[in-house]
Amino acid sequence: MTENKILIYAGTTEGRRLAEFLVKREVSVHVCVATEYGESLLPEGSNITTTHERMDENQMIEFINEYHPSYVVDATHPYAIEVTENLQNACEKAGVPYLRILRDTGAEKSDCIYVDSMEEAIEYLEQTTGNILATTGSKELAAFQNLTDYKKRVYARVLSTAKVAHKCEQLGFTGKNLICMQGPFSVEMNYAIMKSYDISYMVTKDSGNIGGFLQKYNAAKKAGVKIIVLGRQKEESGYTYEEIIDLLKEEYHFKTMQKVTLAGIGMGTEGSMTVEVKKACEEADVLIGASRMLKSVVKEGQQTFAAYKPEEITDYIFSHPQDENIVVVLSGDPGFYSGAKKLILTIRDRLKKSGEPDRVKTEILPGISTVSSLCAKLQIPWEDIKLVSIHGREENLLAAVKNNKYAFTLTGSAADVRKLAKTLIDARLGDCNMAVGAELTYEGEQILKGNVSEFLDYDGDNLAAVLIANPYGGENAVTHGMNDEEFIRGDVPMTKEEVRSISLSKMKIRKSDIIYDIGAGTGSVSVESAIQAEDGQVYAVEINPEAAGLIEENARKFAVSNITVIEGSAPEILKDLPAPDCVFIGGSKGRLEEILELIRKKNPQARVVLNAISLETLAQILEYCRKYPIKNDEIVQVNIAKSKVVGSYHMMTGQNPIYVVSFELD
Repeated sequence: MTENKILIYAGTTEGRRLAEFLVKREVSVHVCVATEYGESLLPEGSNITTTHERMDENQMIEFINEYHPSYVVDATHPYAIEVTENLQNACEKAGVPYLRILRDTGAEKSDCIYVDSMEEAIEYLEQTTGNILATTGSKELAAFQNLTDYKKRVYARVLSTAKVAHKCEQLGFTGKNLICMQGPFSVEMNYAIMKSYDISYMVTKDSGNIGGFLQKYNAAKKAGVKIIVLGRQKEESGYTYEEIIDLLKEEYHFKTMQKVTLAGIGMGTEGSMTVEVKKACEEADVLIGASRMLKSVVKEGQQTFAAYKPEEITDYIFSHPQDENIVVVLSGDPGFYSGAKKLILTIRDRLKKSGEPDRVKTEILPGISTVSSLCAKLQIPWEDIKLVSIHGREENLLAAVKNNKYAFTLTGSAADVRKLAKTLIDARLGDCNMAVGAELTYEGEQILKGNVSEFLDYDGDNLAAVLIANPYGGENAVTHGMNDEEFIRGDVPMTKEEVRSISLSKMKIRKSDIIYDIGAGTGSVSVESAIQAEDGQVYAVEINPEAAGLIEENARKFAVSNITVIEGSAPEILKDLPAPDCVFIGGSKGRLEEILELIRKKNPQARVVLNAISLETLAQILEYCRKYPIKNDEIVQVNIAKSKVVGSYHMMTGQNPIYVVSFELD
């Protein structure tokens, strides 16, 4: 433990926050508060001590001389004027630096009545009728005894401690006229109290944005209550909380310690947020998120930063070291298509570059996801639903619909819903049904159900959740080697199903692979590759315009949306394409070496499969394999004969032998 000592006279949120800040940094702290309740709110630790006795100036001097602090911080309430004057004098006489934390009170409200004293407030109220809510604290209640009928008119809201309640009872505030509650109080809570007690006037202090004044002001405006504000006695000089923190950091070379919580706020309504998330948002030094998200959680006077891009959020975190408790709000659940994953990676990358790997600690608080919310409304389980999102991203939604009984997606606009319905119909999935949920958990919640054709003119809410039910989902064969007769042929050559099956096996396609099909012909290899690589992308390269058209027709017929037809000649046409994971070459127009070397530059570990009919093409392939480094090479000769009915007999008809060559670049 260091020899640094800080003495804090607290009584405000800022004082408690400063104590927490110093305790974490192993600074010896003593905190003086006025009540046992205030003492109970302070952090615990081996380096913090507390007292709750009131002190006069001489007692303050004696305590300061005994404790020997480096600084005395005055974090008392703005209206504790006598305490502040005594503490200033005590520090001056003891020769210890005095730091005053100022609270931002904001601009005066033109529709409030400002008075300089309780006496002036009582004089004004004496000329009125109607119930009065007193929120000035128990110390000011004695002044209300000078008001006619105060026992009937005045409702006192005070701290919920036995000592305070007893004092109020002695002053004549009992029964329903005594409201013992502990804040903070939301606008809704203040409003409920005002309406319950038929309040006409409220007497309060300007406790600043952080002290709950705005919550009381907004509730009073909503309830039609006149506000009487007990004004401050004098202007003060001092420091904001952030300036105090900066001063102490520079003085003691404190390390920056920031906690960043990524909180899922569910659908955004208060009722769809977990208690844990609500508590985190309420206690945050600053809330970060898209403007729409912030509106759902921000309290009056709370600091916010509107941003949703990971880089912007990370820039803010690292440029505001004084904000130690940061909450980033995300819709739904952070684990379901949110910005949480990329934000954490961005923060980690910045930490590596900063040389302070422990500066920021991240935490994720789960929320209610959109899919679970919609399925609950529809009363169906979501354990077997395929989850995708087309909200600001590209996804192979058709594969999800074809291969599953249910598929769920998030959409970013009403146009997305209309486009989705049309895409499903074009892909021969018109038998599917859809449920579209908009404004989930809000007053305007709407859930529409029907056949996909009924959503071609959808004009509902932009942000919508969609559940697609396919009665035939998952019934397609999972093996490759589709029948040749299923493809639209024309006069274009096609890789036959048995050869295609062997070639696809040698390609060892993974779900997310990028695949080139060079010399794609009718697109039979492209289609089957796209079905296997449902999370990847296939680039079908074809120089023949007629063949390119057939590939697009077959892609539509088999409802594969992850095929891009590239019309042109390889290798030139390949230069701007993303690096492939595997490549099928059905035709190279004599430019095999150039094609393979361009692929090597894009991905030196790409898997390659080639088909050769002629010995000359095979010789070209073998020459390349001798000339350049490859591994796991294999040549398979495929001789296929298929039965043909001749009269009452089945005769075998042979096809040209095919060489299937496979290897990995090295």
